[in-house]
Amino acid sequence: MNRRKFLRNTGWSFLGLAASGSLLGACVSGSKEAKKIVPSPHNLKMYWGDLHNHCNLTYGHGDMRSAFEAATTQLDFVSVTPHAMWPDIPGANDPRLKWVIDYHTGAFKRLREGGYQKYVAMTNEYNKEGKFLAFIGYECHSMEHGDHVALNYDLDAPLVECTSIEDWKQKARGHKVFITPHHMGYQEGYRGYNWKCFTEGEQTPFVEMYSRHGLAESDQGDYNYLHDMGPRQWEGTVQYGLDQGHKFGIMGSTDQHAGYPGSWGDGRVGLLAPSLTRDAVWDALKNRHVCCATGAKIKVDFRINDALMGDVIRGNSRRIYLNVEAESSIDYVDLVKNGQTIARMSGPLTPVAPEGDTIRCKVKIDFGWNREEKYVHWNGKLSINQGQIHSVTPCFRGAAFTSPQEGETEFETKVNRILSSSETEVELDLYSLKNPNVVTPAMQAVVLDVTMPKTGKIIADFNGKKFEHTLSELLEGTRAHFMRGWLSEAIQFNRAMPESCILIEHYMEDTTPELDTDYYYVRVRQRDQQWLWTSPIWAERV
Repeated sequence: MNRRKFLRNTGWSFLGLAASGSLLGACVSGSKEAKKIVPSPHNLKMYWGDLHNHCNLTYGHGDMRSAFEAATTQLDFVSVTPHAMWPDIPGANDPRLKWVIDYHTGAFKRLREGGYQKYVAMTNEYNKEGKFLAFIGYECHSMEHGDHVALNYDLDAPLVECTSIEDWKQKARGHKVFITPHHMGYQEGYRGYNWKCFTEGEQTPFVEMYSRHGLAESDQGDYNYLHDMGPRQWEGTVQYGLDQGHKFGIMGSTDQHAGYPGSWGDGRVGLLAPSLTRDAVWDALKNRHVCCATGAKIKVDFRINDALMGDVIRGNSRRIYLNVEAESSIDYVDLVKNGQTIARMSGPLTPVAPEGDTIRCKVKIDFGWNREEKYVHWNGKLSINQGQIHSVTPCFRGAAFTSPQEGETEFETKVNRILSSSETEVELDLYSLKNPNVVTPAMQAVVLDVTMPKTGKIIADFNGKKFEHTLSELLEGTRAHFMRGWLSEAIQFNRAMPESCILIEHYMEDTTPELDTDYYYVRVRQRDQQWLWTSPIWAERV
């Protein structure tokens, strides 16, 4: 790809350069300096997973096998996570909370009456070294310490009982297990995280910052906490923990309760590893080489002096390199130091079609809408009549459940699939529901990465209807089509995104330590409200 080079600047006298070339501050030096900035190459690849999600194995909806099948359609690794215990469960003397005790304790009992053995067996069945990795994990609730998930390396890991999260940690010492807090931003004492209990090291190398519950980066920003468990507050957030001097990686998972791991938009963990093997993935998690995404598989290469996200370096001169490849138009990319934005690279407000007859771009196709209380089954193919499809990225969602749904006694997970793909066509089998409200999407989608002439056509042939648009038309704007007239299901050809709006490369050097240990991380926002956050890199003053 023809990536724009960004030039060296000493200090923080400017905010940066955007992919469109816009300068948001003072001048930069000449291009000869830019040749010195590219870090050493590495053999690491980005892999994507979901390490915290639920099905009807305990409480939740959707069959466990369907959950594993859904995971294999768009993830590289997964832990389908049963709820296991709640040592300090409240409500014994409060009739208002009796239902909470009943459905939790009933689920825990089912897990111990044969459910856990079935879960271990199915995890082993789906684990395929080098192709798809499955991990055993389970969740412990805690009013005092906040909810945590235990993730095990061993595929025969037992269910370990505990009297508290701290007891759990003690029993886990000496074993290959991570114990990770999640939905951290709830109020302390009410299942929010207590940073006083954080233990840095191999046992808790990362925390879950984003899921369907909301975003716990800080007490501000997108994705507020809306569940009935309460609002978001400052003391449980990631920025609060970083300000306390703690070192931890940042990841996301769905915490989805409808048997759809990796549900697009609900949270994912990305990691850098040399291969899709159990040891390589485990080492990446242990070494904090992880990032947090809402859904879009945004690729980020973030280095300081060749160190990767999650690493600790020493030195007062920090050469910062950043390369981003998004799935849709970049809104902005922030470089954060000690809780403050020190550089912002903005994408174009409206993508500009590049010159030339043949271009490379990404085009997202959405399937959904309508107003009926039943699934729409989409069967057909997307194709191009000229050029090449380099890759197709699934953006598949599960039902929008974050807790058990009253009245849902039976629920069948509809697994979306890419049936086949080639350089000219992609065959899809999808199920969409109506959007439950005007702010919660339920569409299914794929992103096509294509190189084709502007006169070439992208064709959607589904359910007996065919629609087509030239790439030139899609570079001008989004196009949409109802399948059966107004208020029926629809297909949306999103605006084609050329490289100029999905690629950003940036370099700068910081020679001014502020603290004994400074932390830096990157946050990427697409204009479609999809996000990615890297784990921090810590730089110690000398």
